[in-house]
Amino acid sequence: MEVKIDPSWQKHLAEEFEKPYFAELTEFVKKEYKDEVVYPPPKYIFRAFDLCPFKKVKVVILGQDPYHGKRQANGLAFAVDENIAVPPSLQNIFKEIEDDLGDRAPRPAGLGTSSLNAQSLSQRNGDLVRWCEQGVLLLNATLTVRAQMAGSHQGRGWELFTDAVIKALSEEREHLVFMLWGNYAKAKGAHIDRTKHLVLEAPHPSPFSAASGFFGCKHFGKANDYLIAHNETPIDWL
Repeated sequence: MEVKIDPSWQKHLAEEFEKPYFAELTEFVKKEYKDEVVYPPPKYIFRAFDLCPFKKVKVVILGQDPYHGKRQANGLAFAVDENIAVPPSLQNIFKEIEDDLGDRAPRPAGLGTSSLNAQSLSQRNGDLVRWCEQGVLLLNATLTVRAQMAGSHQGRGWELFTDAVIKALSEEREHLVFMLWGNYAKAKGAHIDRTKHLVLEAPHPSPFSAASGFFGCKHFGKANDYLIAHNETPIDWL
């Protein structure tokens, strides 16, 4: 696996690429792509970093694995390409955004809130590049997965790498927002300095857990309020 990653990240993660675990991870991933069906496509493994350079990061949303269904994984946590059906977790994320921020969203003249919600939900697609371009790092804890086998690339070294990513952001940046959804993501929060960053925790947006606290968490409004308070442009989530 040749590491092609945005130069700003290359600078901050160079030591990781030289460590023994990363060499072992590289060999494992190369073999998996050769022998099995693996997602995302190789060119998208580090896509989240390429779309959101180190100094541009404002918000980190942490996922677990890439999607393991055909044509779903595109290198961005929770996202799918525009022409792919929106997965249930992302549908719930959109629902929470609508509930949290819908009344603050810009709308065409004469269009009421209920009409806005109906229109935006019906036209919504899962392409979240627009978030990345505003400074949202959509980071999975594990960056590859075997088709139809959730968790198949866990414990191979990716977690060490993404821990290093979180640690670098925590130590070298200030006033970032970290959204940690579910116990797996919350465990990664051990690497975040909470005296200089905002950490927002909630249950995972999966249909199995969203109703137990993800719905109503209002993380998107809280993130924007925090960014504004620290003289940063808020994210246009809608």
